[in-house]
Amino acid sequence: MKIAYLLASLAAVAGLAHAAPPAKNFFESPQYKNAKLSPSGRYIALGLGDHEQRDAYVVLDTETLGIVGGGRLPDYDVDDIRWVNDTRLVYTVVDRNAAWGDTRFAPGLYSVSRDGKERRQLVEHRGMQFTTGTLIKSRLEPWNTFLLDEDGAQDSEIIYLQRPVWSGKSDYEIERTELIQLNIATQQSSSITHPGVARSWLLDHKGQPSVLVSLKDGQETIHYRQANGEWRAIASQSAYGILDEGLAPIGFYDDKRLLVKTRKKGDKAALYLMNLATGKIDGEPLVSMADFDFEGEMVYSKKRLAGIHYLSDARSSIWFDPALQAAQKEIDRQIAGLTNIVTPPAQPETNWLLVASYSDRQPTFYSLYNSKTHELKGIGGAHPDIKPAEMGQQDMVKYRARDGMEIPAWLTLPAKGGKKLPMVVMVHGGPYVRGNAWGWDAEGQFLASRGYAVLAPEFRGSTGFGLKLFSAGMKQWGLKMQDDIADSVKWAVEKGIADPERICIMGASYGGYATLMGLVNDPNLYRCGVSYMAVTDIPMLYDSGMAVLSDLPDDYRAYGVPMLVGDLEQDAAQFVATSPLKQAERIKRPLLLAHGIDDHRVPFTHFSKMRSALEKANADAEFAAYAGEGHGWSTLKTRLDFWSKVENFLDKHIGQEQK
Repeated sequence: MKIAYLLASLAAVAGLAHAAPPAKNFFESPQYKNAKLSPSGRYIALGLGDHEQRDAYVVLDTETLGIVGGGRLPDYDVDDIRWVNDTRLVYTVVDRNAAWGDTRFAPGLYSVSRDGKERRQLVEHRGMQFTTGTLIKSRLEPWNTFLLDEDGAQDSEIIYLQRPVWSGKSDYEIERTELIQLNIATQQSSSITHPGVARSWLLDHKGQPSVLVSLKDGQETIHYRQANGEWRAIASQSAYGILDEGLAPIGFYDDKRLLVKTRKKGDKAALYLMNLATGKIDGEPLVSMADFDFEGEMVYSKKRLAGIHYLSDARSSIWFDPALQAAQKEIDRQIAGLTNIVTPPAQPETNWLLVASYSDRQPTFYSLYNSKTHELKGIGGAHPDIKPAEMGQQDMVKYRARDGMEIPAWLTLPAKGGKKLPMVVMVHGGPYVRGNAWGWDAEGQFLASRGYAVLAPEFRGSTGFGLKLFSAGMKQWGLKMQDDIADSVKWAVEKGIADPERICIMGASYGGYATLMGLVNDPNLYRCGVSYMAVTDIPMLYDSGMAVLSDLPDDYRAYGVPMLVGDLEQDAAQFVATSPLKQAERIKRPLLLAHGIDDHRVPFTHFSKMRSALEKANADAEFAAYAGEGHGWSTLKTRLDFWSKVENFLDKHIGQEQK
């Protein structure tokens, strides 16, 4: 994608096409994705999405943009890509033609030479293996072995993998997560020895495993691996609930200081330095924000901390390296009006930097910037068929809930704007997560392209906006959390944004639960609801409902759910009053209810019981069950089918002809 063409398209705010962009443009696999610079910066690897054949990858020379290597597998799609060193890469694979339930948690992992000529499988694809009677041990790692979120040192043949181990109980919760060191040349592996029951791991600035978080009886302990290889506990705290000064290890500043996220002052969590020898945390934060908790990732180059990519409303960067700070300034000048995330190579031998640029209207596209010559050359974008001029503007707004609490929300308006628009209230899942951030969002922009205003409240219980907002959501499913969503609608009506007669509530997972409870609690506020992958009865969260591999740890059900959501015995009456399943007869508005049959997070029994209750109550409901799909639509076929149903449903109940 040429930079000049991109900037011209951003400026072309007039002359919008009359026909709405096809759904495929929003929901197909990104054309260019997962761009990664090699450790030296001499090469760049990119994933290539293709809805007509398997997703592939390509390796380019950063100087010439000539193709160095690449590849495609006949039966799998290339997914996440990492550089092991400058001559070899690893990548995970998925099967985008098969629904999520058919993958059996086994994506598989391959290593490949830079030119693509030498490929080795590292991890098995399937959990069930059939023996041929041989006594020779396979060098493939077992299926439950996954890439760590962080890169290693990128200067050897060693990579680190994580291996969740499920218990033998009937509901198969995750028991622990082991860290595996794998030599991709010899395919020899070993487990990292450690104390306690491992929950998560952190590599240091040199790419070595240095922090372990263990979990037991609702308590987590943070351990640091010393130079002699021995582990030392540096902090212990409750794993769930409200922690005024809870610690989260984020990265390493240097050999002597750990970067930790905590609340020492005020409502918002900030980034602090911890002395590893004494365990003492600095009095003043390294990074803090007035309106947001710190969230970000460290950027290491030359085995030292070069900067931090962080999230406020949008993503941004802080640079400790003066050369990178100057490069950021020049890139922002050349690509004005976009957020530009710059990533240097780990061990630079060239002047090329990777740039990922985006906005609320522009999906991510990749460029290379030369810090010496200031040349900027485009590579390609995630969704090149999306025209920024046809996308809506997204803004962060704030409103007051009925009890006076200030609630942030994301408002996306159609490209042509307007007043008293039909509106969809999009409720995020979790619920104890941050729902959104400024940037191009396929679902929100799809709805906006159909003429709807889209309002996504960060209701109480949401994270990222301070302790006060989060803690106010404890045990408030269907109560004050639900009121916050309703109050966002009233705010939009008062501001003249939304037509009070044409408002629909929509969401997945917890958002699906809140959609159902919105129709129960506020039937005069919403004209319809779209609920998918929904929790339909809170007590069912305590039981998987089917013998499948759960992605929730045993401790979460024992300690997290009672503290965050409620206790089965003490809150039994509240659970009845806030159960969509038990209140199904009160749902009088039209409803579209959808679920994946192989959902492991919110099992299909939530859907099947709710469907029976709605049918018994003669509710005005449509149902969609997707075989093989899990907690999220994995195939393009399912995504297009579901969003086609959503488009038709909304058009019928709050569309233009309803005005």
